[in-house]
Amino acid sequence: MITPAVKWVGGVEGFLELVDQRRLPGELVRLQCRHIEQLYEAIKTLTVRGAPAIGVAGAYGLVLAIQKLELQVSIPDAIECLRKAADYLGSSRPTAVNLFWALKRVEDKAKDFAAGQTKADLRQLQGIVLDEANAVCREDIDMCRRIGENGEKFIKDVSGVLTHCNAGALATAGQGTALSIMFEAHKRGKKFKVYADETRPLLQGARLTAWELKQAGIGVTVICDNMAGWLMKQGKIGAVITGADRIAANGDAANKIGTYSLSILAREHGIPFYIAAPSSTFDLNIKSGGQIPIEQRSADEVRFLGKEKITPDGVEIYNPAFDVTQASDITAIITERGVIEKPTSEKIAEHFKQTADN
Repeated sequence: MITPAVKWVGGVEGFLELVDQRRLPGELVRLQCRHIEQLYEAIKTLTVRGAPAIGVAGAYGLVLAIQKLELQVSIPDAIECLRKAADYLGSSRPTAVNLFWALKRVEDKAKDFAAGQTKADLRQLQGIVLDEANAVCREDIDMCRRIGENGEKFIKDVSGVLTHCNAGALATAGQGTALSIMFEAHKRGKKFKVYADETRPLLQGARLTAWELKQAGIGVTVICDNMAGWLMKQGKIGAVITGADRIAANGDAANKIGTYSLSILAREHGIPFYIAAPSSTFDLNIKSGGQIPIEQRSADEVRFLGKEKITPDGVEIYNPAFDVTQASDITAIITERGVIEKPTSEKIAEHFKQTADN
């Protein structure tokens, strides 16, 4: 059973429905976002999270931005409202490139429509913005399925698969990226077991990935983050598959903190390490991972476990949300367009050129 993390309800006067991922696995709660301030807070606090899901949510955020404008407002003023809303929502989280991609796509579509109309009214523009946001959502759902179909061959029967953080349906509008591969392998009757890192400090693996896999009937075991190397040493891991939040032009990939460590462990033990991500996660304007901005999050995420304080007073906390895995340690990047094996700048450029020509 796939639980949609992001869903638009109604027409141009509708609202954005989000699964509150902070409440899982204890309870499944859906929130209604009717203002961009609500959405900004939802993204900032990880109510909605995962690069593709944030992108889809951001696209619908621009619908909310112009939803309540007076019908008499001029089209140029409405376009300016969209620009400000895109800047505002884009400031919520700096690392996941899908957010910026989706905001720009919807904003550009609105600008193109406005430039070609002499008598356009606000209601028409609102319809265009909603249509484009819906297109982003539909494409994300299709993207997830195709990533799964392209990657399921890398899961072998009677093997163990290790994943980190959550790259499932809760992180997208569809069935996920890394977990989509597992869902598709499961549909084909493959027998395998998933090990999910708990993913400190916010436990997305323990709370979210384990919940999703259990719902799908896939065997899953949660492990502490520092146990992965020992499982590899024991021969229990046949592949590591994670998602990504931004991929540079050379194939360096930013993902949840702890992913880099797994890539080194996988290399040491001769285990293939796969990244599953949509084409929209690539930022070809960034040459290497060293240029990817890394979000620094609140010290309280580390200082507290739930409501219980677990560090001494006066101790400094370092809490980066992401790290960067170098392309040379990535066996392949699995996208909806195909598979880039042993990624390099040249292979990624050729991948995008070939898929653009088809």
